Amino acid sequence: MNEIKGSTQTTPTATKQEGTKKLPRGTERFGVVIKAYLDKRAEEDELFKAKYEAVNRPIEDIVAYIISEVQRSGVCGWTDDEVFSFAVHAAEEAELKIPDMKHCQVVVNHHIELTEEEKAEQRALALKRFQEEELAKVRARNAKPKAVKPQTQSTPIPSLFDDF
Repeated sequence: MNEIKGSTQTTPTATKQEGTKKLPRGTERFGVVIKAYLDKRAEEDELFKAKYEAVNRPIEDIVAYIISEVQRSGVCGWTDDEVFSFAVHAAEEAELKIPDMKHCQVVVNHHIELTEEEKAEQRALALKRFQEEELAKVRARNAKPKAVKPQTQSTPIPSLFDDF
C-alpha cells in the first residue's frame, strides 16, 4: 500500500517540457517505482506502448497528477493497483491538466535491495551502536552511587506522647 502525506495547492498548468521540473524531496523513490511500472507495462502491452510513447509525459508530471488526485480524494492509503491506475491514466491522456506540486511525502512499500558493500557498512554501524549502548549500560551499573546525606528536619514532628 502506498501512502501519501502532506499538502499541496493545485493549479492547472500546461508545462510538458522534459527536465524542467524536479521531483520534490521525499518523492524520488516513488517516481522511480512509477516509471519502472509504466516501462514494464509498455513492454507487455502494445496498445499502451503506443499511447505512452505518443504522449511522452515526463515522470514528474505523472507523479504530480497522482499526488493531486490522492490528496483531492482525502484518502491516505492506496493499493499499488490504484496508484498505478492513476499513473496509466496520466501517461495515456494527452489533454490532461497537470497541477503544480508544492510539498508532500510519499511512502513506498517496495523492497529496496542493498549492495553487499552497503550491507557491510550498515552492519558495522549497527555493531558500533550496540557496543556503545552496552558500554554505557556497564558504566552506569559500575558507577559508584553518591552518598546521600540524611536531611535534618527543621520542624519537629509532633508526637502524641510528648505531653506525658
